[in-house]
Amino acid sequence: MRDGNVDGLAEVPEPRTGRYIAHPLDEILVIAVCAIFAGAESFVEAVEWAEVKEAWLRRFLPLKNGIPSHDTVNRVFRLLDPKQFENAFRSWTQGLLGSFQQIAIDGKCLRGTARGAHSPVHMISAFATELGLALGQEKVADKSNEITAIPALLAALDVEGCLVSLDAMGCQKEVAKTMVARKADYLLAVKENQPKLRQAVACALHDHPTERVASAQKGHGRTVLQHVVTAPAEGIVDAQAWPGCKTVGRVDSVRLDGRRQSALEQRYYLSSRVLSAEALAQAVRRHWAIENGLHWCLDVVFREDNCPLREDHGPQNFALLLKFALNLLRSSPYQAKKSMRVRRKRAGWDDEALAELLGMSPL
Repeated sequence: MRDGNVDGLAEVPEPRTGRYIAHPLDEILVIAVCAIFAGAESFVEAVEWAEVKEAWLRRFLPLKNGIPSHDTVNRVFRLLDPKQFENAFRSWTQGLLGSFQQIAIDGKCLRGTARGAHSPVHMISAFATELGLALGQEKVADKSNEITAIPALLAALDVEGCLVSLDAMGCQKEVAKTMVARKADYLLAVKENQPKLRQAVACALHDHPTERVASAQKGHGRTVLQHVVTAPAEGIVDAQAWPGCKTVGRVDSVRLDGRRQSALEQRYYLSSRVLSAEALAQAVRRHWAIENGLHWCLDVVFREDNCPLREDHGPQNFALLLKFALNLLRSSPYQAKKSMRVRRKRAGWDDEALAELLGMSPL
């Protein structure tokens, strides 16, 4: 079995101690990934699937002690060191990557992990916008926010030469300084959390815009009209507070949905890269690809919000396992012209296709 994409799972260190481990970690991880493609939304369902498919699984896995119980699978995901799992994931993902220029970073709550007075687990993720691949994730600490998790995620990624885009929560001076130090460029959304900066950018773009571009994007029964203006940041932005800042910009958007017209939405940005109005428009569109390309796929295609784990490292590890499955599909030519939802289902229905997707060879 040890070849192909499952190598990424085989490199994850075993979290359990003791002489006797009945079910090896790589077997549990492979069963979990296969069951996800088959539509399992809990480890109870994953084990039920594995019991039905035991004869097929034995073609690729020794399974000396049969199929693990759902309690065993649940315990393993709770114990698994998320940093070590993340390291193995990033190492495997590096082998999939082609050329890309922009990394989008954004946060998302795992709504299914909320219980009683406890808030849901909040994760921030990095996404290669041109390739549609997840690059990594970082859990936001309890009683904290994305500001503390962003530097940790950036430290784990190779961002050199990339344009890294973040929404308003990431518009922090330390984040900008970190990216410049890492030889990356930043594109930061400026909202009400930076009132003086926002006002300075707004006034400059109103009085002295240097470039403009307008566009209309149609899709899903609606049209989005955009007007983008940019100007050099010199004299507008404090160069010491925001090192390397070269461009400020504004994106005006109006959505036409049938006969209805949304209110004008104005978003402001600053970047350490020299961006024309067209380049800013493209970078903003690419940033929001994380919503459909990652968050929507994880929610709708892989049912991330139904996360079966609520304790210890379980939610974080389960979220990363779903990103592993998502990257497998995105990087594969399997049924590439069909939707992600259909591709996931077909892989789960077709045993041979699933084995090929994971790169599993018979024993």
